[in-house]
Amino acid sequence: MSMECIVLAGGLGTRLRSAVADKPKCMAPIGDKPFLYFLLQYLHQQGIRHVVLSLGYLSEQVIAWCRQTPLPLRVSFSVEQEPLGTGGGILHALPLLEGDQLFIVNGDTFFDVDLLQMVQFNRNAPCPVTLALKPMLQFDRYGSIELGTANKITAFREKQYCDNGLINGGIYLTSATFLQSLSLPVKFSFEQSVLEPQAAQGNLNGYISDTYFIDIGIPEDYNKAIAHFSKI
Repeated sequence: MSMECIVLAGGLGTRLRSAVADKPKCMAPIGDKPFLYFLLQYLHQQGIRHVVLSLGYLSEQVIAWCRQTPLPLRVSFSVEQEPLGTGGGILHALPLLEGDQLFIVNGDTFFDVDLLQMVQFNRNAPCPVTLALKPMLQFDRYGSIELGTANKITAFREKQYCDNGLINGGIYLTSATFLQSLSLPVKFSFEQSVLEPQAAQGNLNGYISDTYFIDIGIPEDYNKAIAHFSKI
């Protein structure tokens, strides 16, 4: 099965600049390779054959690296001329896709989800958007997610200490047709303008995957990623 994916990699990465000052987050070094290398390898192993990188800040670094590095999948580039938000970046990248169904992942997050199983989960319980959820213990860095009956996401909770809960793992399965059917502005937050309203309407599935997860957005977790991937 050939699948496509948009990778959101256009953020400024301000919280990581103390550790990675002159690179976009997806290019943060892990040994002699950027974080993006491991993310693209994962996507290829999961059946993704075409990736659209949604870029902004220091996009030229990402494009140059991709063009000089042998990669296992085809990569296209969607470059924002000004920050469009997570949602605006997705819409800007949609015309570069060839099919309708797509995954969306964050370029600073690695979540070892079985994407084919996620597709099958969505087939069994069709929904406009399916979101991969990570069970987590004793956390306050992430907001938590309320899951109701039939794996429907019912609410997104603000960041606060949570002893045991589910977080947004940053992997979404949806379709271009659905996203283009919404009345959305050029600049918007995918989380606030799509996910939260769709959850309120019962249109958001939660797919739980208790697998390896890391978000390198802060130096502490970036260092954890270095330790993890250096063993691979």
